[in-house]
Amino acid sequence: MNKLICTVGIAVSLVATSAFAAYPDRPVKLVVPWAAGGDTDNIFRPFAPLLQKHIGQTVVIANVGGASGTKGAKEVKDSPADGYTVLSVHDYIHSTYYTGVADVSYTDFEPICMISSTASVLTASPKTPWKSWQEFATDAKKRPGQISVGATLGSTSHFFPALIEQAAGVKFRYVSYDGLAPRMNAILGGHVDLTDGNLTQKGKVEAGELKFLAIATEKRNPELPNVPTLKELGVNVVYDVNRGLFVPKGTPADVIAKLGSACAAAAKEPAFAEAMKKQGTDVRYMDRAAYSAWLKKNDDLNKNLAKDLGLSKR
Repeated sequence: MNKLICTVGIAVSLVATSAFAAYPDRPVKLVVPWAAGGDTDNIFRPFAPLLQKHIGQTVVIANVGGASGTKGAKEVKDSPADGYTVLSVHDYIHSTYYTGVADVSYTDFEPICMISSTASVLTASPKTPWKSWQEFATDAKKRPGQISVGATLGSTSHFFPALIEQAAGVKFRYVSYDGLAPRMNAILGGHVDLTDGNLTQKGKVEAGELKFLAIATEKRNPELPNVPTLKELGVNVVYDVNRGLFVPKGTPADVIAKLGSACAAAAKEPAFAEAMKKQGTDVRYMDRAAYSAWLKKNDDLNKNLAKDLGLSKR
């Protein structure tokens, strides 16, 4: 009898091991917690087929927008921890938690890898009168609370202008939009004065449809040689948006390792670098260990930022 039980146990163990080894044996859903056409969507659209190539299974993008990225995050958090539901994430996972917009934390997930970093650019509607940062700053100081900013409240597009407010001694009026795509529509239509943009709007700036006032990098970007950095203007703000992949807490180590390996290979593909250049984005790959350490550091930074900016609800 004991021999039979032992034999059955070994058989079950072998089946389980075989099942993990077979991952993935069906399509993987990659949840983008924002609308189609926004930055996060535009970054993961070219990444998905490369991930698919290296993981050996179909990767399907599902746009699950709402609540500043929180609706999609909750869907992934509550999904089975089997590697078949993956979250594309950026720094909003920290900022929305500390501003009380969301009750979902980065600690509710297992990090897989970081893939990219996008510098923020203070972007103005063509209907605004300013031709430079200096003209904007002078006007903003004369009219506190009157210049409107399109932002996803509690997210990176809120933190970036809030940092500028603090450093430049100005005050904005915020108008909430759920993601970049609707924010861009608003600023292109002249419904708001400012928003957090990036190099993907370079063509619209050249066509006179938008204005770049300043970029939040350490040095001027060679793609935008005439756009000053905030630092050189005396505004000590450096800011970017970093994107990566998460899976639900409790996902097996074998599955995480396979996803991590596929992510590393996809991020190193020349096609991904080429696609990111068009998105005004740098490829910034970090493996699970490095990304985990970075997430902890960034979480502490966002916690302190939320307090410093008067936005903390925790």
